[in-house]
Amino acid sequence: MTQRVLVVDDDQTVSDVIRRYLENDGFQVSLAADGAAALAAVERQVPHLVVLDLMLPRVNGLEVCRALRVRPDGVPIVMLTARGDEADRILGLQLGADDYLTKPFSPRELVLRVRSVLRRAGGGAPPERPEALTDGNLVVHTSSRTARLAGADLALTLREFDLLVHLMRHPSRVFGRAELLEQVWGWNFGDHSTVTVHVRRLREKIEADPADPQRIVTVWGVGYRYEPAHA
Repeated sequence: MTQRVLVVDDDQTVSDVIRRYLENDGFQVSLAADGAAALAAVERQVPHLVVLDLMLPRVNGLEVCRALRVRPDGVPIVMLTARGDEADRILGLQLGADDYLTKPFSPRELVLRVRSVLRRAGGGAPPERPEALTDGNLVVHTSSRTARLAGADLALTLREFDLLVHLMRHPSRVFGRAELLEQVWGWNFGDHSTVTVHVRRLREKIEADPADPQRIVTVWGVGYRYEPAHA
């Protein structure tokens, strides 16, 4: 099945270049030039992934990201941000974007990022052996990519889920942020604040008191480790 990608950017030249590279890689691509048009396009047909510029007219990219994240389909999002817009990039990650690229970027790298995010969403990945990770009232099923806390479903983004699984599979092991970028995101380089933001979001969803985390513990000067609540 051909995977559909919605590209949202008000710069027609940028959109056309992205579309050409994605179509050459086998994707079906549609374009939207502003946030309102993007949300309308998603209502008509949910894409497999959205490439989303943050600087948009009418409805900005952060609001589009926020609107997409309250939908039940959990469509993956790759953000495009201007160099130096660190605050917006971090806010976008906090709102649930799965990946980002800073302009100017290589179209080939964007295609690779799109492929990587879709693989993690299950679009083309080999079947994973069924696995249930259990820690007290937290249960994670890797094959169905679902997580429940005290019987309630957790709404996790793709990266949040992958990060949680990775940490739970290695209890009490300390990971540096660079290690997590490489092992969870598949990046050999990148902004370490990406990991910090995702850890913060995970704590908000699985910790009784995110300000005093008991599961995802900070090891100062090193990184993070997962401490089972019921070791």
